[in-house]
Amino acid sequence: MSEKLKIGIIGATGMVGQRFITLLADHPYFEITSLIASKRTAGMKYEDAVANRWKMTCPIPEKVKDMVIKYSGDVEENAAEIDFAFCAVDMKKDEIKALEEAYAKAECPIVSNNSANRWTPDVPMVIPEINDAHLEVIEAQRARLGTKRGFIAVKPNCSIQSYVPALTPLLKYKPTQIVATTYQAISGAGKTFNEWPEMIDNVIPYIGGEEEKSEQEPLRIWGRVENGEVVKADSPLITTQCIRVPVTDGHTAAVFVKFENKPTKEQILEDWKNFAGKPQTLGLPSAPEQFITYFEEDNRPQAKLDRDIYGGMGVTVGRLREDTLFDYKFVGLSHNTLRGAAGGAVLIAELLYREGYITKK
Repeated sequence: MSEKLKIGIIGATGMVGQRFITLLADHPYFEITSLIASKRTAGMKYEDAVANRWKMTCPIPEKVKDMVIKYSGDVEENAAEIDFAFCAVDMKKDEIKALEEAYAKAECPIVSNNSANRWTPDVPMVIPEINDAHLEVIEAQRARLGTKRGFIAVKPNCSIQSYVPALTPLLKYKPTQIVATTYQAISGAGKTFNEWPEMIDNVIPYIGGEEEKSEQEPLRIWGRVENGEVVKADSPLITTQCIRVPVTDGHTAAVFVKFENKPTKEQILEDWKNFAGKPQTLGLPSAPEQFITYFEEDNRPQAKLDRDIYGGMGVTVGRLREDTLFDYKFVGLSHNTLRGAAGGAVLIAELLYREGYITKK
């Protein structure tokens, strides 16, 4: 492209906002031109605002250190200066919905990391390799909002990306029951061990709201578009438990599945190996070359060894074997702040750009 799209990051000072900055500092399609946050940091240079709160392992990119943070409530002013924005704010759900819709109505497309609009009927919730067809609801959303450019697209919960990609190519065998237990890293709570010492040598068997999301969001991903809305799938039946474990990054899932038409192990492995989507076809910058990687070793995948595969955008699977109660069981792993959060949103934005939904003003 001859000229990069100007982007804003709303919620730029938080952990996911910081991850957005590291991913977008040298992006081939997009250029960070606006850092947007709350009144507390508005008017401050970015480096000063996050001086004691920078959570990434790499340093703050030079390009953004001296950028002055803008106030998120100045919607019209901010929207006029950018082509689109990523949103990763820490606010109440009704406030997030109102903020994202305000930017969309100001003709600024929003690619959101937040959960507030995941069940808005005409807002696509997308894993780009799986349900890119859901983007067609944007036309209906624009009609509702009265916009020509503006809309909202969201990424799903980070936990489901450790098992939904592995289950998707198996839908043709008609899974009827799925049990998934997720073992979720502390970065999913926006924390590090320095900030959360009570997580060291500890497991917490509850994450608020996570189990409902983990059981219902896959059905929306596997749903269909009807009359300008996304209608969730009726099956399979999914039950989950979500547990916080002392791991920095990487959500692991232990999955059990029963099928109406049971495949062979060889069929499943072949389906995983060959599974690819629109990001791979288009060669999007953030797309992993291999979406799902299977490990033959009994002790893989491991968060520490495998979460960063393909820049943290690949999904890894292992320990596929037949089960005594279900048909099969396996272990999945995805990087929760890359594939599951900021990286997944960047991939959505790349797809939206290449498909013509996001354009330069």
